[in-house]
Amino acid sequence: MEPDIFLEYLAGFKKAYPKKFVSEDDIFSHIRRGDHIFVASGCGEPQYLVQAMIRYVESNPKAFFDAEIIHIYSLGLAPYTAAKYKANFRHNSFFIGNNTRDSINAGMADYTPISLSQVPSLLDSGVVRIDVALIQTSMPDEHHYLSLGVSVDVVKAATEKAKIVIAQINPNMPRIHGDGFIHIKDIDFIIPYDEPLLEVSSERTSDVINTIGKNVARLVQDGDTIQVGWGGLPNAVMFCLSNKKHLGVHTELLSDGLVDLIKAGVIDNSRKTIDHGKTVASFSMGNKSTYAFLDNNPSISLRTLDYTNNPLMMARIDNMVAINSALEIDLTGQATSESIGGIFYSGIGGHQDFMRGALFSKNGKTILALKSTSLNDTVSRIVPALKEQAGVTLNRGDVRYVVTEYGIAYLHGKNIRERAMALISIAHPKFRPWLIEEAKKRGLIFKDQAFIPGKRGEYPEDLETYITTKTGMRIFIRPVKISDETLLKDFFYSLSDRSIERRFISSRKDMPHERLQDFVIIDYTQELVLVVVKGDEHNQYIAAVGQYGIDESTHTAEVAFAVRDDQQNNGIGFELLKYLTYLAKRQGLLGFTADVLVENRPMLHVFEKGGFDIKKKIDSGVYELTLKFKA
Repeated sequence: MEPDIFLEYLAGFKKAYPKKFVSEDDIFSHIRRGDHIFVASGCGEPQYLVQAMIRYVESNPKAFFDAEIIHIYSLGLAPYTAAKYKANFRHNSFFIGNNTRDSINAGMADYTPISLSQVPSLLDSGVVRIDVALIQTSMPDEHHYLSLGVSVDVVKAATEKAKIVIAQINPNMPRIHGDGFIHIKDIDFIIPYDEPLLEVSSERTSDVINTIGKNVARLVQDGDTIQVGWGGLPNAVMFCLSNKKHLGVHTELLSDGLVDLIKAGVIDNSRKTIDHGKTVASFSMGNKSTYAFLDNNPSISLRTLDYTNNPLMMARIDNMVAINSALEIDLTGQATSESIGGIFYSGIGGHQDFMRGALFSKNGKTILALKSTSLNDTVSRIVPALKEQAGVTLNRGDVRYVVTEYGIAYLHGKNIRERAMALISIAHPKFRPWLIEEAKKRGLIFKDQAFIPGKRGEYPEDLETYITTKTGMRIFIRPVKISDETLLKDFFYSLSDRSIERRFISSRKDMPHERLQDFVIIDYTQELVLVVVKGDEHNQYIAAVGQYGIDESTHTAEVAFAVRDDQQNNGIGFELLKYLTYLAKRQGLLGFTADVLVENRPMLHVFEKGGFDIKKKIDSGVYELTLKFKA
């Protein structure tokens, strides 16, 4: 807005409310020593008001002392943390930003750990007192209402409890629907000032981050309502959601990535069970284009944090998916998002709110996504135990899905040993031997747990595939994982005695840990074990197992497979053998060998349909098959 038009528009309000439009010195003279001063946070921070307050203190160094500056997240200016203002201000934040982290860890400023859903009630109860609120608003409308714009979160609660509300009216602040309206009569002082809103540029992504995004996107279904945070990883997730349909949004932060999905029609909120048709958030951090999209858009609703972050509210939203990140997670499932050891890094924020709230949702799920390493792959973020003094943001019972660039681990309902093995399987390969040894020392896994380090034991994710059988059944085939021992044990014990004898040509009925390791600890350069997995993560099971081991002297491989009794006659065995054959040919192998009981006609029939040149030899009731690949 042109300066002349801006001031001309406000002229009528100045005339109607002259006591609100006074000099800056007069306004800031109302601040008293020991006052608690709230500053609107994030991209809604009133930068000019903060600077004006500092100028007033510099001109009047004894005007007030020991004032406490309170906010959620400082993205812009934070001059009050400087040592020279030590006598005047003490900063206290509910969430730590980059520009206040050093001050807090040096003991020059304070951090109050709290879930953001609880902050409005904290202010309302008076446990944290607010004497003065510095806020930024849009232009007043014809009804004399102003919008808090991109930062509603706890600003609304602060304005309702503050004794003095000082507003910076900024024509660049969008007018956004929802809870963020305040009448001009409820504002004590107004300082008009035209300046650009703070903007946040999207962090650069990488191949690793994009892979994590793809893994997360596999868990998000059409029609889900999502919550995501801010940063390079959430941006990658949102980019990977571009092929989804009818997504909804109930989140804390409304970012550029979400707005892009709204513009693309991916997000339409058409299947939300509350706030139907509306994107609900508490604040926005983005660019100018995003702010313009939000302006007076009836499909957008910014609500207070005690609404957006309320777990009981999420319980009313079917298919709620919370996607968050962590700094570190240990092998038992404890995670921190707020500190690195004793160093305060960020805060609890909405982490607990959404990661617990989504679990109350019908068909809800929570996803903890993180890069497997930090500091240029020199530090593992999956660790034997959280660092000393680290804050446990999510306890072992909170975590469901954990996603890295190396895959997806599902922890819910898993014992400690199973959790540890699942997390090790998605850790960076260079750290897996260390994690195995540390887990053994701590008694988290079997003392004799085998492991193949390096490329030989690295999970070949590219071999995962979906295949439809002749009966129309859609099956998922993948290589066995080091964390599959329990699933394999259940598979083997589901087989009938007859199936066991046919598969192993043995009457032995037990399958202890020592034998199971032969199936899950694989040197993928010499052998391959594939499993057919059915069901979702809540009731997943193995329907079939197929394997081959290479005989280097003949450049062939011995092949075998077994199918659960209740899954037979669906074409699973044929498709499994077909895929094993394809992979063996790709390796340049010349053929298979196999031992089949003479009485096992079904398995023999599968081999006969496989398109091999077959030679049979009978020895002691067993067919010794030579299966040569056809050119």
